[in-house]
Formats: sequence, structure tokens, C-alpha cells
Amino acid sequence: MIGILIFPDFQLLDAAGPISAFEVGGRYAGKPSAIRVLALNAGPVRSSSGVEMMAQDFKSARAITTLVVAGGEGVGVAARCKTTIAFVQRLAKRGVRIASVCSGAYVLAEAGLLDGRRATTHWGRTRDFVARYPRVKFEPDQIFTRDGNVWTSAGISAGIDLALAMITDDHGEEVAQATARQLVLYHRRSGGQSQFSSLLELKTPNGRFGGLLSWARENLDAPLTVENLADRAGMSARHFARAFAAETGTTPSKAIERLRIEAARERVQSSREAIERVAEATGFGDPERMRRAFIRAFGQPPQALRRAARAG
Repeated sequence: MIGILIFPDFQLLDAAGPISAFEVGGRYAGKPSAIRVLALNAGPVRSSSGVEMMAQDFKSARAITTLVVAGGEGVGVAARCKTTIAFVQRLAKRGVRIASVCSGAYVLAEAGLLDGRRATTHWGRTRDFVARYPRVKFEPDQIFTRDGNVWTSAGISAGIDLALAMITDDHGEEVAQATARQLVLYHRRSGGQSQFSSLLELKTPNGRFGGLLSWARENLDAPLTVENLADRAGMSARHFARAFAAETGTTPSKAIERLRIEAARERVQSSREAIERVAEATGFGDPERMRRAFIRAFGQPPQALRRAARAG
């Protein structure tokens, strides 16, 4: 049985996302998942959106084998609740698989379950989380992490990625992929994938060159030279290079390399596609050129990132 722990002012999608994934996954596996929403007090629990979810109290958790703790604006109060913390600790001691979505990691950290373990949470909580819990091996740029029987995930939609990874663990890759397709997900993201988007990290991703960069991301195997980009923007190469750097905070060549690295990393970690094919499809052409770019960006070659993603 899967338990979803919520509290007043929880984030609705932190709970609803995994619930839907587990429901669909169980159906494809031919083993419908028993899912129970849990809270300190039984009854309707109001999310931060105002929408309520019906919950049972902790006494009904005897058959729970997986517990997923939601995050949200009310997590601070939940993390200071001695009864809630004791409940999570009790399940962990019983060998229950424990997970958190987004800021639900605070509850796990307060319970001591993350000490010495790899963990993540929403990128916006990084500074506060690291300051509060120095014993945690914090990994701020991960979609989700797994360390033994304890799982954590980044913000909101990443809870679905975490649930899909658990479905893979329980029922196999085929069921997880079928679940992702049913949920109309573009693809199933691996735990090692970045929380961030290269386009969003630029100073003004939606400014004058937003459309050009979006086009470039869809055509990474094209010869995206400064001259070609300038021609598409209807500008001289010199004017384009200066205007682009002023608006985005980086040069055109560096921006394109970041887009290629992001796309290549995604393919390396989420598929078994040959490294040579990934390099070709993302515009690096030469696998060695892609390897050097990965080492500059991540300190590791593509094969190492692929091994880490499969292990995690």
C-alpha cells in the first residue's frame, strides 16, 4: 500500500501527481495500487490552492509499504510537528520505502532520515536547506535522488518522475514507459537530469532572441554558426553578436553549446542511444567534441553520467 502524507497548505500537485502515476502504473502492471492519503488528523485537508483532499489519520498506516511526503507552504509546521516526525521515523524503522516531493524533504531531514544521504529539493529552497541540514549530502541540481530506501525529488512535477522511477523499481521499465505515455509525458526524465533549463538561465530568454533560440533548440543538428544565426535574425554577424551578448549575457556560440549540452545530457541519461548518435543528433558531430563539452560542464564524460543515472 502507498501512503501520501499531506498537511494543511500542502502543494496539491505534490500529492496528486504521484497518486495519478501510481494509479496508472498499477493498472498497467495488472496490480492496482492501494493508495491512502494520510494526515495528522482525519478529514478534509486544505491545500495551498484552497482545494481539499480527504485524508485518514496515521493509525490507518499499518499496511503502508511506501510513504511519499508532499511539500508545500505548510511544510515548516509539519516538520516541527513531533507526532508527524515520530510517525515518519516509525515507518522508516519498519523498513518502509520513504520519499519526499519538493519541500517534503524538510520532514525527512527533521526525522534524521537524510543524514549522510544524498538528497534534493526544489532549487528555490537550496540555500535554506543546506544551512539547516549540513549533514545531508545535498544535490541541488537533480530531478530526484535515491539513497538506499530513501528517495527525494525536486519541485512539484518532479514528483511524477520520482513515482515513475519507483514504478520501474516495482514493475519494470516497460510498465513505467507505458505509464508515462498514458500520462502524456514527453518522456520519462532520469534522476540525474538538471532542474534547470538553459533557455531559462539566460538573462532574457523571452526577449528579442527568444524565438531564435527556441528554433535553434529544435534544430541542434544544423550548422548554427554566428553567421547563420545572424542571417536568420536578419542582422549582420557583428551587430547580431553584440546585441545577443548584451541581451542574454553570453555569446551566441556559448548559448548554442549550452543548448546542445542540455539536449545531449537528456538523451544520454534517459536512453540507451549510442554516444556517437547523440553527438550527431545534438550538433556536436564528433563524440570527442561532446566529451570535452561534458567535462567542462559537468566534470564527467557522457558515459559516467549515463552510468550514474542508471545506478540512481
